Amino acid sequence: MSIWKTKPLSVLLNEASESEKGLKRTLSSRSLVALGVGAIIGAGLFSLTGIAAAEHAGPAVTLSFVLAAVGCAFAGLCYAEFASMIPVAGSAYTYSYATMGEFMAWIIGWDLVLEYALGAATVGVSWSRYLLELLNKYGIHLPHNLICSPWETLKLSDGTVIEGGMINLPAIFIVSMLSLLLIRGTKESASINNILVVVKVIVVIMFIVLGWSFIDTANYTPYIPENTGVFGEFGWSGIAAGAGTVFFAFIGFDAVSTAAQEAKNPQKGMPIGILGSLVICTILYVLFAHVMTGLVPYGEFAGDAKPAATAFARTGYTFLQTGLIVAILAGYTSVMLVMLMGQSRVFYTMSKDGLLPSFFSDIHAKFRTPWKTNIFFMVFVSLFAGFVPVSDLGHMVSIGTLLAFVLVCIGVLVMRKRMPDAPRSFRTPLVPFVPIAGILICLALMYSLPNESWARLVIWMALGVIIYFVYGKKNSKLNNPDK
Repeated sequence: MSIWKTKPLSVLLNEASESEKGLKRTLSSRSLVALGVGAIIGAGLFSLTGIAAAEHAGPAVTLSFVLAAVGCAFAGLCYAEFASMIPVAGSAYTYSYATMGEFMAWIIGWDLVLEYALGAATVGVSWSRYLLELLNKYGIHLPHNLICSPWETLKLSDGTVIEGGMINLPAIFIVSMLSLLLIRGTKESASINNILVVVKVIVVIMFIVLGWSFIDTANYTPYIPENTGVFGEFGWSGIAAGAGTVFFAFIGFDAVSTAAQEAKNPQKGMPIGILGSLVICTILYVLFAHVMTGLVPYGEFAGDAKPAATAFARTGYTFLQTGLIVAILAGYTSVMLVMLMGQSRVFYTMSKDGLLPSFFSDIHAKFRTPWKTNIFFMVFVSLFAGFVPVSDLGHMVSIGTLLAFVLVCIGVLVMRKRMPDAPRSFRTPLVPFVPIAGILICLALMYSLPNESWARLVIWMALGVIIYFVYGKKNSKLNNPDK
């Protein structure tokens, strides 16, 4: 019994061909692109852009977005090759199982909990904040005890300060509603996601188009502010540090690969979904950042949690302020939808492999979705969203994502060596340069994260290792074929 035993490619492809017994293939290439855009455009675009401009890059935050996109593109190209080779639910977990063995697959599967589950909880809290802003505009005020967790301080736009409530009920509400929607079916969830994506993309484009004529070119001088003498504070090092900040605005495109077993034509649709969503979002991000820093001097974004709203106020289109908040709510909703879906698919696949109890791979007789897993994560994510101030866990989400990217890039190198002739409808170009560049960039970004993030990652992974050796190894179908 070896913890390094790999899952044969033939077995994975056989699982993919048995889709009629499991998950339902309903997602077109267009839906996959929408899933990617839905996961990417969210908190990053509407909040991190201002922080990166004010603290690191100035107007050159546009170059930070380009640099971050290049790093994501290297990982995305590797994801696309694997997704076309192994069209099975599970994303990086499945790819690691095929290349680096069961133990590394478990590690990456456990790691993805950080990215998807805690990411959904974090976005859920942000969603509730914007909902309160929207309700306040119409004179609707929810009881303070029901809009804030016991361990955080909330400051409303009208100046009201709430020192700890009982529960963040709006966050729990949205997580629960989206989980129930996912139980109803992937096709229905994708249809809702497509609508949300259209709403927020329209508003992002409106921000760009309407704001363009109000740009004050003086705000672009100097385009690359002179470095203060401290690494990362403006200059070229500031652009690099800004890339580290806005990189997290790209998190989500990898979630497309978790839906491989529900794609109508995964060999074609996966690369289109992953790379297409990345290209679309990069273009929108650069244009959005260009307009935003043209409307307001970058220094004014320091400490501003809503830079997009601040910038748009300079246009005079005040009637669209409410529309902007609605778009942000739509953006956050689609991000949570994709993250919750991605997490349930990873656990579904790990359960099918015997590494988790069979409870997680039970398929609903009518809806053909892993409904028990959806319910489990509805409770798990709701607890974080409702009772924990998860803002400080954002770096945990990022470090988990970067680790997944590193392992996928390594996996492409391993598969090219071990199985050079395996069918690939999409091939990562310029191997080994692209995967090596992806590994180095992601490791550099991981290095830039706070020490607390590394400590939490080590603790989380240690817990995962214990669970693997207590349960997963003993019940693995690959290592225990007679079970």
